[in-house]
Amino acid sequence: MASAGGGGAPSTEAPSGPASAPATLPAPRLTAAAETRLRQIVETNFDFIWRSLRGLGVPASLADDAAQQVFWLASRKLDDIAVGSERSFLFATARGIAANVRRSQVRRQEDFDEDAIGRQVDRSPNPEQAAASNQARRHLERILDGMSEDLRTAFVLFELEGLTTSALAELLGIPMGTVASRLRRAREVFDRETALLQAESGGKP
Repeated sequence: MASAGGGGAPSTEAPSGPASAPATLPAPRLTAAAETRLRQIVETNFDFIWRSLRGLGVPASLADDAAQQVFWLASRKLDDIAVGSERSFLFATARGIAANVRRSQVRRQEDFDEDAIGRQVDRSPNPEQAAASNQARRHLERILDGMSEDLRTAFVLFELEGLTTSALAELLGIPMGTVASRLRRAREVFDRETALLQAESGGKP
């Protein structure tokens, strides 16, 4: 998905892993109509939720399980999710799960891989390109980790997922003015931290 803000790093599609509940969670019993609705919700939103979890700091090794947990929780609350509000519910749930993962996970130093945020331009980069790409992803991860959850969420959804400000306001349930304020502050953090990182690396991007 193209970035509405023109920024961001390179990306590929999220893995189309099984959208079933993890084996450790008992699957709820659903009516045929509910199963059909849940299947449609999963098919429509799985990739978006997977990428959002990655953008919110869930390591790639845990993203599949976290995404499945989001949809398992949705299946438990299906009757309470208003038609048309499915994505808002899923994203709010994903934010909570991502926060839990960040609190409980001792973060390893791993690349913020292209599956999470960005579009991979060259699928077979030479070693120099690969090194530069890996460094850029590490820098992006470091900057995002330094943002508050609200700023990170706004930045990820707008710059990396390409949502409009009106879509952001609807998804997060906040006024447009609040969206604009969060995006402005997130960009200020991003620009400031980018300048610091470039200074640390001798002015190299």
